Amino acid sequence: MVELISIAAVVLTGAYSAYLAFGKGRPLPVYAFVAALAATGCSLAFDFLAITYPEDFHSWKKASLVSESLLPVSWLLFSATFSRSAESISVSTVQKALLAASLAFPAAAILLPQEQFFYSPDFASERMLFLGRAGFIFYSALMAYMIVAAINIEATLRGAHRAARWKIKFETLGSGALLALFIFYYSQALLYRAIDMDLLVVRSAVLIVAVSLMAYSRLMRGNGVKVQVSKDMAYRSIVIFMVGLYLIGLGFIGEGMRYYGESIKRDMVVLLAFLSGLALVIVLLSENIKRKIQVFLHKNFFSNKYDYRVQWLQFTDRLSSSKSRNDVLRAIIAGFADTFGMKGAALFLLDEERGVFSCESIFEMDINQSSLPAGSRVVSAMEEKGRVYYHADGADACSDEDREFISSNGICFMAPLFMDGSVKGLVVLGMPINRNEIYTYEDYDLMKTLSRQASSTILNLRLSDELSRARQMEAIGKVSAFVIHDLKNHVSTLSLLTDNAADYMDDPEFQKDMVVSLRVTVDKMKGLISKLRELKEKNSLNLRQTELGRLARETVKTVSGEIRVSGSEVYAEVDPEELQKVILNLVINGIEAGGGKGPVAIELGMKESGAFISVADLGCGMTQEFMRNRLFKPFSTTKIKGIGIGLYQCRQIIEAHGGSIEVRSETGKGTVFTVCLPSVRREEMTKAQAGASTGS
Repeated sequence: MVELISIAAVVLTGAYSAYLAFGKGRPLPVYAFVAALAATGCSLAFDFLAITYPEDFHSWKKASLVSESLLPVSWLLFSATFSRSAESISVSTVQKALLAASLAFPAAAILLPQEQFFYSPDFASERMLFLGRAGFIFYSALMAYMIVAAINIEATLRGAHRAARWKIKFETLGSGALLALFIFYYSQALLYRAIDMDLLVVRSAVLIVAVSLMAYSRLMRGNGVKVQVSKDMAYRSIVIFMVGLYLIGLGFIGEGMRYYGESIKRDMVVLLAFLSGLALVIVLLSENIKRKIQVFLHKNFFSNKYDYRVQWLQFTDRLSSSKSRNDVLRAIIAGFADTFGMKGAALFLLDEERGVFSCESIFEMDINQSSLPAGSRVVSAMEEKGRVYYHADGADACSDEDREFISSNGICFMAPLFMDGSVKGLVVLGMPINRNEIYTYEDYDLMKTLSRQASSTILNLRLSDELSRARQMEAIGKVSAFVIHDLKNHVSTLSLLTDNAADYMDDPEFQKDMVVSLRVTVDKMKGLISKLRELKEKNSLNLRQTELGRLARETVKTVSGEIRVSGSEVYAEVDPEELQKVILNLVINGIEAGGGKGPVAIELGMKESGAFISVADLGCGMTQEFMRNRLFKPFSTTKIKGIGIGLYQCRQIIEAHGGSIEVRSETGKGTVFTVCLPSVRREEMTKAQAGASTGS
């Protein structure tokens, strides 16, 4: 019998490990699990061979020791990655240190003599291994690693949401049972400083049960005065009561085993303890049983089924901790599923252009039909009555198309999301974990309450999206206005060329200048059109040291009119293309404001604060009120055909350079604009001037 159980355990473990190892697309945690199972199965197999062939005891036990040395690293790695996505896997510094230290186990098992670990005076007749100093340290550390792995498994289960716990429950129980077996087995060894090899049958039986649970999980689940007591505390009290019954039951089993033979008493007690403990944990982790206990407490001890304050806080905490739109939508449906004990949920939002409710987010639910017409009968009924749809009593409100949508998606509830008096979304819930649970008005009221909070949250998301789009359109408008204004300046240049062509067309010099001006102007217009395609509100500056006088003279070559450039040689670190826009805009403004009354004068020089470019005209000037309240404001202008964006663009460009624009003006006497730019460091300016002199 012992041989049969041991062989079955080894074969089952090997088969399940092979199934996991050779499957397609297995993630890292699966391979860590395979290593843990393989090490566990090999240890059991070699111990079985040591008992079966005691004459080769030392060889088989050495192999078993090496297998045991692989348990710490494999189980710790598995427990740290179990049932977690790649994004959520986080190995702490302590666990990294433990993983590194676990490599000492196989090194010790291979390099140290076996006699330092354990010895047996007569293994054939008494299957006891007495621990040496190295063995005591080895198994003490091994047990500590098993405890850490068990803590990791428990933390994973505790941190999982309800639907996920339902999927991984049996796999968690199976791995937890193995870890508990290890802790018990090695704690007994440390307590008595001896390893009882007769516990092999217990180890084999627990391994069979554990692997069966894990295989089932992966293959089948995918993985008057009323005292107000906390419902969580009441539930935990029932759990403690059940654990107490379990311990009392163990006492009765131990007392009853006194009447059986000594040879099987201890094995049976240990095996029954493990099996009954495993059964107790299965009961306590069952979501179905938990929901039944909660309903029992509600019916017999509480006036309300839900603690509304707790449910509200939990739901709002979910929403507030979400960082993105998708996280918020998923938090809404996950909150519904957890609150009402559903296996899954999905969120449908109204697409007004298409006239359908489209699936926007899914939580642990299979959606086969991803849209529902906005004018469907079931939606109209919910909108008219303001009620939650329940599949058991809402069939009359459905058309054939509605029934197909509900049945194909496995929908139990639909909670409408109202915005502006109409349904703009649906929270659909899958089938309940406890199929026998009866839903009452309290469930419907809480669903409607959470729906109102969800509607408010989704409405805020929509308003935020609309504000973002409005800002984008504003940015597009600004860029378009800048480009249109620059194009207007270039058109003004072309207009001046055509006006002068009538008088100077026969002049060869004029023809040459006109061709150059046309080419330069057309190239700049092409550049502006390409920038309009990019629709960037602000371009990054391409700064380099530039001689401002040369830049000003190159800029005014494309402008017809009397323009004078004077001043010293001045260097500044600017974006030449952007600064040309500023000079061109100020010069054209001066020409248009002067109306032929006089030249536009450009002066360059240095101040204490840095370089400056001054553009003066003898035009109509501006009033103090205009300069104080409207100058540099977009779409404000004194010109009949102007669009009022030029000076605003100029100030944006100069401020991007870290400079400023000053203005002096008198009505009827003209205007002076002074552009101030940061100075170049003295050594850089000297170097640039020396380079310019050498080049000339």
